[in-house]
Amino acid sequence: MTKPVAGVLFDVDGTLVDSVYLHVVAWWQALRQQGHDVPMAHIHRAIGMGSDRILDQLLGPGHDDGADDAIRAAHASLYAVHWPALRALPGARRLLDACADRGLRVVLATSASRPELDALLRCLDSDGSLTAVTSADDAGASKPAPDIVEVAVARSGLSAEEVVFVGDSVWDIQAAGRLSIPCIGMTCGGLGAAELLGHGATGVYGDPQNLLDNLDEALTTAFRMALI
Repeated sequence: MTKPVAGVLFDVDGTLVDSVYLHVVAWWQALRQQGHDVPMAHIHRAIGMGSDRILDQLLGPGHDDGADDAIRAAHASLYAVHWPALRALPGARRLLDACADRGLRVVLATSASRPELDALLRCLDSDGSLTAVTSADDAGASKPAPDIVEVAVARSGLSAEEVVFVGDSVWDIQAAGRLSIPCIGMTCGGLGAAELLGHGATGVYGDPQNLLDNLDEALTTAFRMALI
């Protein structure tokens, strides 16, 4: 990174909105409908991937994929039941507003489908702070592929050297890393700090409010580590 940080890209599920465990239950139920008994802990660790990748992760790349479309459709329906219960994580709106108030361009980069993203946006209620949003519908492959992050950078009007990513999963870190973008980790999605740091997070914070309270430090550290 050779230019000052001018934009922040945010994952949404588990980073800004408390939705990870709702996804876990929805995938668990959808898989069981097709006779797949996958432990919730395994599902949790796969959250952050898009629906185009998660079944290969959970069932193996060589699994019989004949029921994959049915599983994905069931997950979407089961998860949609929970949309009214979605809540922004502590400080999420304030964090987005604070970044925008600093003149930073704020872009959401998520593997959620567009209908899911619309529900998340209603929950966040921060449209005025957003420069742009992306969803799984905007990219050929979901995280950990860098496609969505690449689209988010393009829509920010900045270069990869000018942005920082914020996410709660190892898939976020990997996707950002493939574009040499530093990633700030968040434990509010359920993964521990050691794991996020071990995969290359530049720093780890508990939730959006914790990141907001330490925003200068977080951005400065990310910038410095990108120079190493």
